[in-house]
Amino acid sequence: MSEIRDLVEAISKALVDNPDQVEVKEIEGEVTTVLELRVAAADLGKVIGKQGRTARAIRTLLGASGMKFKKRFVLEILG
Repeated sequence: MSEIRDLVEAISKALVDNPDQVEVKEIEGEVTTVLELRVAAADLGKVIGKQGRTARAIRTLLGASGMKFKKRFVLEILG
């Protein structure tokens, strides 16, 4: 599922001021895959967005992608 990891990484790098500090770690399970997104502390607000809208939009994309791969993706944003 590295395509999904690459998608989250590309979106995140486009949003932040320090794209070199964006790191996405993929933890695969049988049904669920957890994506840990780590960004610089200063960029945390940019990835989450106002009232969590940006994070919710990324999670919506993961949900739609999950339908194609018949898997569930969970996004965890770490500062």
